[in-house]
Amino acid sequence: MNHSRLLIYINSKTTFLLVLTMLISGCATHGKLPTVTQVDLNAFMGKWYVIANIPTFIETDAHNATETYSLNQDGSINTRFEFLAGSFDGKRKEYNPVGFVKNTTTNAEWSMRFIWPFKADYRVVYLNNNYTTTIIGRNKRDYVWLMARTPEISNDLYEEMKDLIGKMGYETALLQKVPQQW
Repeated sequence: MNHSRLLIYINSKTTFLLVLTMLISGCATHGKLPTVTQVDLNAFMGKWYVIANIPTFIETDAHNATETYSLNQDGSINTRFEFLAGSFDGKRKEYNPVGFVKNTTTNAEWSMRFIWPFKADYRVVYLNNNYTTTIIGRNKRDYVWLMARTPEISNDLYEEMKDLIGKMGYETALLQKVPQQW
């Protein structure tokens, strides 16, 4: 092996090891996002208002965003995600992913399929006792949704949930309130 090929080989190997180390240390920092210990699926079903999120590209300017769940006989979950695009007068958008419970012991780990055959991580990471406030997260900590059974929550509750989201490893500066006006 000549000198220049040896340097390229060493450089590419060093770069690979550096990237691998960064990926491993990044994963070790966050690890698996813990879920709640138990979700009563029947109690969880119904309409939720999206109070705040770190949005996906389709919901960056959503208004009046809601997510409605209904349980199918086969255990899958019909989902209707609706919002007004850009303003309260914006065009109504609707998406209908299907949820699949991955952990039937807790019912808190789902996968959500928007486009077959791809499924996205969906985790119930917070749920209060009376099923009126929830936080949905992902292991990657790239997206998060704070939802409630009403279109508004108190500022104190919002700050408490925002703090909790930060403790889960999310960058709360990316968290956006979703405008709700009913």
